[in-house]
Amino acid sequence: MMCGACVSRVKNILSADDRVDSVVVNMLTETAAVKLRRIEEEPASVAESLALRLSDCGFPTKRRASSSGVTENVRKWKELVKKKEELVVKSRSRVAFAWTLVALCCGSHASHIFHSLGIHIAHAKSSLAFLFVGPLMEILHSSYLKGGLALGSLLGPGRELLFDGLNAFKKGSPNMNSLVGFGSVAAFIISSISLLNPGLAWDASFFDEPVMLLGFVLLGRSLEEKARIQASSDMNELLSLISTQSRLVITSTEGSPSTDTVLCSDAICVEVPTDDIRVGDSVLVLPGETIPIDGTVISGRSVIDESMLTGESLPVFKEKGLTVSAGTINWDGPLRIEASSTGSNTMISKIVRMVEDAQSREAPVQRLADSIAGPFVYSVMTLSAATFAFWYFVGSHIFPDVLLNDIAGPEGDPLLLSLKLSVDVLVVSCPCALGLATPTAILVGTSLGARKGLLIRGGDVLERLAGINYIALDKTGTLTKGKPVVSAISSILYGESEILRLAAAVEKTASHPIAKAIVNKAESLELVLPVTKGQLVEPGFGTLAEVDGHLIAVGSLEWVHERFQTRANPSDLTNLENSLMNHSLNTTSSKYSKTVVYVGREGEGIIGAIAISDTVREDAESTITRLKQKGIKTVLLSGDREEAVATVADTVGIENDFVKASLSPQQKSGFISSLKAAGHHVAMVGDGINDAPSLAVADVGIALQNEAQENAASDAASIILLGNKISQVVDALDLAQATMGKVYQNLCWAVAYNVVAIPIAAGVLLPHFDFAMTPSLSGGLMALSSIFVVGNSLLLQLHGSQISRKVGSTIEIISSHSNTDMLNLK
Repeated sequence: MMCGACVSRVKNILSADDRVDSVVVNMLTETAAVKLRRIEEEPASVAESLALRLSDCGFPTKRRASSSGVTENVRKWKELVKKKEELVVKSRSRVAFAWTLVALCCGSHASHIFHSLGIHIAHAKSSLAFLFVGPLMEILHSSYLKGGLALGSLLGPGRELLFDGLNAFKKGSPNMNSLVGFGSVAAFIISSISLLNPGLAWDASFFDEPVMLLGFVLLGRSLEEKARIQASSDMNELLSLISTQSRLVITSTEGSPSTDTVLCSDAICVEVPTDDIRVGDSVLVLPGETIPIDGTVISGRSVIDESMLTGESLPVFKEKGLTVSAGTINWDGPLRIEASSTGSNTMISKIVRMVEDAQSREAPVQRLADSIAGPFVYSVMTLSAATFAFWYFVGSHIFPDVLLNDIAGPEGDPLLLSLKLSVDVLVVSCPCALGLATPTAILVGTSLGARKGLLIRGGDVLERLAGINYIALDKTGTLTKGKPVVSAISSILYGESEILRLAAAVEKTASHPIAKAIVNKAESLELVLPVTKGQLVEPGFGTLAEVDGHLIAVGSLEWVHERFQTRANPSDLTNLENSLMNHSLNTTSSKYSKTVVYVGREGEGIIGAIAISDTVREDAESTITRLKQKGIKTVLLSGDREEAVATVADTVGIENDFVKASLSPQQKSGFISSLKAAGHHVAMVGDGINDAPSLAVADVGIALQNEAQENAASDAASIILLGNKISQVVDALDLAQATMGKVYQNLCWAVAYNVVAIPIAAGVLLPHFDFAMTPSLSGGLMALSSIFVVGNSLLLQLHGSQISRKVGSTIEIISSHSNTDMLNLK
């Protein structure tokens, strides 16, 4: 595919099939994603038939195999990059050949330059150099030589371009090559007729025009292709993080290894493809190597560079029991890791796959560009014909002075004038700029986001995020760290350990941070947890299970009350809350958020309560401030009780009018729906399963990902913050606004260029300003138009360096030992 017209043609061909529901085509990644209707045929056979149809229409296509291993994915991408680099090398050879012909074809103009300097080569006999140069200039002045050079240019470096344009036109999908080809051939034919039929007195021998035109176009294509490869450099960097080889550790010794001994004496280490590693296998990673799988450290100590995944520049210390992710780099010591996710299921592989998918999802603004680019070529051909007709039949009679311009030849021929201007219109128009305006910016933006720990699911997400004016935030795990601890326990009748034991038994399989805090506290006290039956989780409210023959409920006050007919005495509840307030730890600081979880038992009602404290994130307050400076309103939505939510809101700087407490997941999503109904554009930030409905209903759902683990929130979100930092919300917003700014700049340039350049090429300035383009100048402008669009998109990478300067720091390892890692932070 060469331009937006090609993209439009491919979409039309695929959409014409009754089995196809929708189509997305990406010119830069050379892929088409097709959604099929419900049919009885195998999708694979349908894909093969669609690929064959596209190939028959001039777009060689094959079905892309899915679910291939990580090694195969890396190999295919490297092959694509290598293919593009080979095209650049080949295009350089064509450019060198073409510009050699340009130099020869235009060499005769050197005599005019010498003449202007007072040097008359034809009369200079005093030097051997002039004796040699004089006859050479005579030869270069020959119209027959120029015609031969023009023919060599068309059949040599320009051959592929001409044949591609001709084939595209024959198959009903003319492209950029069609316009350039028609312009070059028209200029050559006009010059040939003039040369071979001197009786016509055209004096229209401008063979240098097609040579220079092809020279400029091929040079522009070469620079553009190189810029496209540069635009994919971030994706190449992501793929470089995928290790295709792993050291599989095999040992006959049962039991866990020592944290100090990475390899046992009887262990065997075998290097195998990463695709052969299975969950539960043990892998050895040496210092300086990339970790090939997601897993848990089972022996060894080291510091890990996770900046590629999270954007965090500081290294992270890892030892036994801590998780690591594929794509991160082991800096210090050897590690032995037990695989939890391998191959295509690792986090880095999913990131690469999601970035590829994101780049294939077009922004709504791109559909506008495609709708223009589709009929663009036909419109230009029509304008070219209209230009010829106007100047030949009307214009040269209304404005006779235009025939005095050099473009009309020495005899002032209206036919020659009309032909040249119509060729100019064909050549100067640039549908490529329209086709490249959006996808190049989206490609750079999404790849850059992935490098900074911002996993963005598509160009449409960037466009929606750039227009956000409301951001709703969850409390637990979003504004707070999501690592709560039990700070106090109180009971009406039983001991504190009994309340904790019952609550931990009910919550032991739940994934919410509060549930984990209760279970961790019970485990630290080495309590024996009873067996539970029939566990039921209601996200945002609590958990219910049968323990020792009685139903036990753990959750909010109202929810636990409603579970049982027997209700606790109000005075007992008051005493329970007062007891918690007196015994709570670490709650005097505003940096802590306290949540109260109630425990109820069938036949007794509420029997106790547990206070959970969580620390507010260090970057929460500054993030809210930055959002306010951007004019974005922030809303705090939480299922927690009002006092706990108000404390956090006051700490981070959210006004009371924008704080909503004690909300169910359905009420959260309902509130967001009401904001959208009022005409606002809303983003939701959350981290848990109870946030999934709100993330799905918001214009943009943003999920913080804890410890590189997927959950319902990340599945429902449009953007995933891999760094698990709330400040990345602002980074994502900045990136979206910068990317869409480039998209609009590119589109404005592409449209403005064609709106201005085509009328000038058609001769609109000729009557009053005596200015007209030559075909070679038109070709140069057309090439520069595409280069400008791609180059402007690449400037987004400067935005990435600005983010790095804000959050980065230079790290120098001074020394490291088994127990101490000394870091000098500059």
